[in-house]
Amino acid sequence: MNKPIAYLILIIAIVVTLPLFFITIPLLIILYNGLVKKRNHVEFSFSGVDVALQNRGELIPNLVASVKAYMDHEKSTLHDITALRNKLLEVDPQSSKRFGMENQLSGLLKNLMVTVESYPDLKASENMLHLQRSLNEMEEKISASRRAYNAAVMNLNNAIETFPSNVMAAVYNFKMSPFFKADESARAVPNLKEGFNK
Repeated sequence: MNKPIAYLILIIAIVVTLPLFFITIPLLIILYNGLVKKRNHVEFSFSGVDVALQNRGELIPNLVASVKAYMDHEKSTLHDITALRNKLLEVDPQSSKRFGMENQLSGLLKNLMVTVESYPDLKASENMLHLQRSLNEMEEKISASRRAYNAAVMNLNNAIETFPSNVMAAVYNFKMSPFFKADESARAVPNLKEGFNK
């Protein structure tokens, strides 16, 4: 093959493959960066949930101490709350097991607040009123943080499962994140008749 023909073949090869190179490489970069941003958003959203849960955890000893003096026969509930809070400190923060335990703790705290209603002196205590307000604010923050976290998880999981980003996710080993789901007891419809019959 002579030199002019070789140059012509080389030029044709460059002209044919160059556009593919300039399309494929930026597309791969965009897909990878999109997955990284979504994963980072999940971690950022989880940190919001984690901070709110830790703040609630810091309120619990004060709540238990305030209630203990009034509720002698409710000690098992207080013990369960304290034990569960201590177990939460040992669990992997981003595990679905922790999410279940946090839901269980929310249920125990709700039951405790209902029980507090039976103790007029405790219910009227300034310290208890302050703790109840703080706990209600924390539960609202936790709820908002959970919604933000679940939205970020949905975006990441959708990107991991849909084409073409699923190819990049498989190559770079991106993992699905668990949703923060409500506990079964939270889904139960409350019996309003019992509240009015008291």
